Amino acid sequence: STGAVKMQPKAEELKFVTKNDGYVHIHPSSVNYQTRHFESPYLVYHEKIKTSRVFIRDCSMVSVYPLVLLGGGQVHVQLLKGDFVISLDDGWIQFVAASHQVAELVKELRCELDQLLQDKIRNPSMDLCMCPRGSRIIGMIVKLVTTQ
Repeated sequence: STGAVKMQPKAEELKFVTKNDGYVHIHPSSVNYQTRHFESPYLVYHEKIKTSRVFIRDCSMVSVYPLVLLGGGQVHVQLLKGDFVISLDDGWIQFVAASHQVAELVKELRCELDQLLQDKIRNPSMDLCMCPRGSRIIGMIVKLVTTQ
């Protein structure tokens, strides 16, 4: 039998898109430079440099729920073409939720986490794992992220 097999891109061909810079590439000195496939299309990075083109270094793949729960900006839920969409960063990053209930629960969990972190900042000696509210929120996040 004959046919074509889709090849993974070469390291220098792999590119990602940022809101401000458009396409960026993983820097050749990065640990992830030789990685040709990521389970999630999202990366977080520490450093961005421009030489012959824009590169990112110190990057890690991040999956959807950690990005929604720990990413900056507000979380919004809207109905688009019959799908319930969770959006971040003024709609630049969007995810389709399984249902309206799931979208609203994720949004509410993010609000609860933000409030819990604000409480911790106001009271640094507070043990988040020992207070009932904190342990429930943290437990739910751990379960969500580890079972996704």
